[in-house]
Formats: sequence, C-alpha cells, structure tokens
Amino acid sequence: MLRRVASSLLTAPGAPGRYAVFPTVYPASVRRLSGLKDEAQPPFDASLLDVLVCPLSKKPLRYEASTNELINEELGIAYPVLDGIPNMIPQDARLIQKNQDSSDAPEQQ
Repeated sequence: MLRRVASSLLTAPGAPGRYAVFPTVYPASVRRLSGLKDEAQPPFDASLLDVLVCPLSKKPLRYEASTNELINEELGIAYPVLDGIPNMIPQDARLIQKNQDSSDAPEQQ
C-alpha cells in the first residue's frame, strides 16, 4: 500500500512514464556559467534611497547608474546592486576615491 501511495504522489496526471517530470530550475549563477540566456537585470528602485542609509556612517547614499552602485561620498565606498537588490554588507563594498573639496585642500602661501 505504501508503494501505491508513493507512486500516486510522484506521478502527475498526463505525465509520460511512471514518474512526473518536473522542470529543472537553475539559479542565476548557473545560468551565467552554462551559457543559458539570462534576462536583463531588473532596474534599481530609486524610491529605496528614501529609507536606505550606509550601515557604517548612517548617512544617505547616492545611486550611480553607470556602475550600478550605491555611493557613500563621506567614507568613499560603493555598495554593489545585484539583480536590483542593494548589497549593503560592508565587507562587499568597494573603496572609491573621495571627492576633495577646496576646504580640504591645504592652503598655499
């Protein structure tokens, strides 16, 4: 009886053969490695900038579309945006050069 119940659970109506054939789902990383076409990356939702802050300095961030990163100008770090999701882990952030203001530059005498 157990065999019959297990068989009925594994067999889908209209499926060829004894067991149901389930579609194989590959994660995005496997799709990229295997050469399967991956859909375009979803765009970053700019409304998230109203609530997101840098986890280190608690300051607002700026989105840079050309690099697909969230930039903290004060600390000079950039957080990547992967598949439309900001990766706010400080260890994954990239160091960038800070913009120097004229007030930071040493005065010449």
